[in-house]
Amino acid sequence: MLQESKHWSSGKWQVKEGKADEFVDRWREFLTWTKEANEGFLGARLIRDLRNPDSFVSFAAWRDLDSMRAWQGSAEFGKRFDAVHALCEDMQSGGYELVADI
Repeated sequence: MLQESKHWSSGKWQVKEGKADEFVDRWREFLTWTKEANEGFLGARLIRDLRNPDSFVSFAAWRDLDSMRAWQGSAEFGKRFDAVHALCEDMQSGGYELVADI
């Protein structure tokens, strides 16, 4: 699933203290909607920093760049993203493309 992708969206999330469990639930809701509403979505992963349990990194794989951009530009995206982001002290995101594979 994720290995097939050449396009990725990613986020680094610093969650407010005491909000990690709620954050994980909201992130799942957001990505469940993403899966249901976006044909070009291939899958996602959320990983937690072992030394800082309020710090997470997410990766979402996309069939193509147009699918990823359509997701980010959809009317529903902002509302659903904001519900997750509200639990964070800081969040950085980006879009990426595969340039090397080993």
